[in-house]
Formats: sequence, structure tokens, C-alpha cells
Amino acid sequence: MLPVEVGEPTIRRELHNLKMNEECLRVELDLLQEARDKAKIREQACKQMVARRYNSKTKPRAFQEGDLVWRMKGEARRIPAEGKFNANWEGPFKVRENLQNGAYRLEHLDGHEVPRIWNASHLKMYFS
Repeated sequence: MLPVEVGEPTIRRELHNLKMNEECLRVELDLLQEARDKAKIREQACKQMVARRYNSKTKPRAFQEGDLVWRMKGEARRIPAEGKFNANWEGPFKVRENLQNGAYRLEHLDGHEVPRIWNASHLKMYFS
């Protein structure tokens, strides 16, 4: 209450009914779970919409054994003398083994295995 309302009677103080107030609070408590459920449904709908939008722009990359692929060239394997015109991809390489989790073992075309496992995000299909 405002300090002004303490000294003088106001409509809010005169019409205040404790039983009615408690009843209204109980009704609000009953509707609280429904409001939470609506918010949860709205949250799931928003997450689903964002996921659908994101997934529509991603390009899934899956390679089979025997496919020819380009491998992304990292900074450590670039020749500094070539500068910015250096190639970003190297290859082609042959997929030796698909590890079923987005990782692949590669081999050179002459059959020598590439030392480490490569993620699909660092590979792209080689079309000859």
C-alpha cells in the first residue's frame, strides 16, 4: 500500500475481500501448470523451427569406400612462398574405410595409407 492509503480510506481498501482474494489466488495456482505447459509447447515449437531452418542449409557429406575425395589443406601443409594463391584442397585420395561416425581413413591413389583419420567436414567429393 501507498502511505497515502493508510490515512485515508480508498476504494481499493474498502472493496478488498480476503476470501475472494484467496479464491482468486487458488484459481491462479490451478492455471499455473497449464501456463507452464503452453510455454513448454511454444519452446519446443521454436526449437523445432530453428532446427529445421538450420538443417535446410547444411549439406550432409557421406562417402563410401572407394570414393575419391579432396582433402582440406591446413595451414601447416601450405607452402608460404605461394602466398594467398595456394590451393585450399589437395588430392585426390581414396576412402579406405568408413568409420560410421563421420570419420574416414584415406589412402593415396598408389595404395599408401594417409596417417590419420579425417572428418567429413574436411573432405569433399572429387569429380573427375
